[in-house]
Amino acid sequence: MRRRAKGGQGLVDTLWHEMGKFGVIGVANFVIDIGLLNLLISTVLSDKVTTARIISGSVATLFSWFGNRSWTFVRRRSRPAHHEVTLFFVVNGIALLISTLCLVLSHYGLGLTSTIADNVSTIIGIGLGTVFRFWAYRSFVFAPGRAGRFSGSPGRRGRPRTPRGGS
Repeated sequence: MRRRAKGGQGLVDTLWHEMGKFGVIGVANFVIDIGLLNLLISTVLSDKVTTARIISGSVATLFSWFGNRSWTFVRRRSRPAHHEVTLFFVVNGIALLISTLCLVLSHYGLGLTSTIADNVSTIIGIGLGTVFRFWAYRSFVFAPGRAGRFSGSPGRRGRPRTPRGGS
């Protein structure tokens, strides 16, 4: 019974560790994303908020790829880089779509066209997209090999589970 609790604790520790790193990368992404969005809206793309949102989200996605691959999920990598990057950009494309739809709904659907309204709807969209991204990164993009996926602790990845209790 004690071994199972310890394995469960290892899983919780790993999850918190990854969430912390994911959060640091996320904060940096947030600054890049919102900062660039506001810069573009206040200058060259003042009448094209959707285009500005897609550009700012794409730049933040590039930063996120490097940060999450090389730091947050470095111990989870089990695929060739070209597979990870493809999955990563598909997942981020979906998350960017979620965020952009929030902005489009607010700006064009509800007629809330102020900079504050654009920022609030973008922040809500980023939040929803972030929950989706964290789940998808852990489940698909940076998932360990099949044998280690449910092992419960990072040290057992790649080895098949053995039955407990001799049965």
